[in-house]
Amino acid sequence: MPEQPSHSSVLADWFREHSTTLTTLDPDLPLDDLEPLRDIAGDARVLALGENAHFVEEFSLARRRVLRFLAERCGFTVFAFEFGFSEAFTLDPWLRGEGDDGDLEELSDTSAVWLAADLMHWLRRHNRTSGHPVRFAGIDLPMAGGALRPALDPVAGYLREVDPDALPPLEQALEISDRFLAGAASGAAAAPAWAALGTAEQDALTAALARVLLRLRAVEPLLVTRGGQRRFGIARRRVEAACHTDHMFRAMNSLMSGGGSGADLSVREIYMAESVRWHLENAGPGDRIVLMAHNNHIQRTPLEFGGALTTLPMGQHLRRMLGEDYRSVALVHTGGHVPEMYPDPDADVGFRVADAALEPPQPGSVEAALADAGLGDRITLTDLRRSPRDEQREPLLREIRTQSSSLSTAIPDAFDAVLSVPTVTRESGTGS
Repeated sequence: MPEQPSHSSVLADWFREHSTTLTTLDPDLPLDDLEPLRDIAGDARVLALGENAHFVEEFSLARRRVLRFLAERCGFTVFAFEFGFSEAFTLDPWLRGEGDDGDLEELSDTSAVWLAADLMHWLRRHNRTSGHPVRFAGIDLPMAGGALRPALDPVAGYLREVDPDALPPLEQALEISDRFLAGAASGAAAAPAWAALGTAEQDALTAALARVLLRLRAVEPLLVTRGGQRRFGIARRRVEAACHTDHMFRAMNSLMSGGGSGADLSVREIYMAESVRWHLENAGPGDRIVLMAHNNHIQRTPLEFGGALTTLPMGQHLRRMLGEDYRSVALVHTGGHVPEMYPDPDADVGFRVADAALEPPQPGSVEAALADAGLGDRITLTDLRRSPRDEQREPLLREIRTQSSSLSTAIPDAFDAVLSVPTVTRESGTGS
């Protein structure tokens, strides 16, 4: 009986045959090499584009190029980003050409904190020059779970106009938040600050936010009559963002203290998924969304490390909500190092960024298969939907890098495709 080829050699042969080599990462150069992406996107209303680490220059360039392709050649009209749901409403008019080029920092200090300024300036230029502008939409908690005012301040203005009697609990929530959130710029920084509050104040914050949300829901017909359905819907999502953020303070603090459950972090994931659904429901019938977030957020399978469940990601929720109308494309690299985020209580965002050396990719991983196929030094796009499976129909691809670690999952079930780059350059402005 002839010897059966190893899984690694099967994967290498398959990637060699089915991967497309892309010519460039430059978002301003011709797009013809990205045509295979058209079939991956199909008729889906949402195509998610990930990254396996933040603060990587090559990923930023690749995402801009893919966004341009999807807007100009596939009819995508909305760019949804791992960015505050509330904050994006202020930023969108500027991105579509209003105001001056230098207004970004005044409109959104979040962009500067998370090094999205280059992307925002590129998007503003694209919207003014390409003939295929896209609307900008946020999906996330304010400051990635590190603040309440970006969500609640606009609600206070709304309630002063349509329901002043609902203001006292909202003002109480803001007063408490100001006592511990000054200077925090992420959930990693906010959770320890929240822990310094007394239990009575922690519970008072939760109760005040619940009162605001329940009041909004109870008097919806009245508020819609006074301010319109869309304004009510935005206000409700903003209050829901604050409630989810308050939960994340507790969850993050429990995990950082060595207790709690990683599944509690799924609260942020379901908020982001419901934000995407909200944007779809409030879009036109022909609108399609390009969604950008970390690979860990967009994957369609549970997030597990070492066999232990940590989070049910946004992508899993979106697949349940949308079915085949949701597609996901992971971004990976085959380099030997990556920018990593290390906890640092002295940093404004609660972490510092520094390069981390990586172990060689393991057999059965996306990165090892690309290297074994001789594609590790190229920019590639690979449709994973028909990738090899064993006799039990289990995928041979079982691992993918994430940050400076890796996670195990059925890769073709998690992602429809993978875009790989050979090098990693830390974006300027990051580091210790």
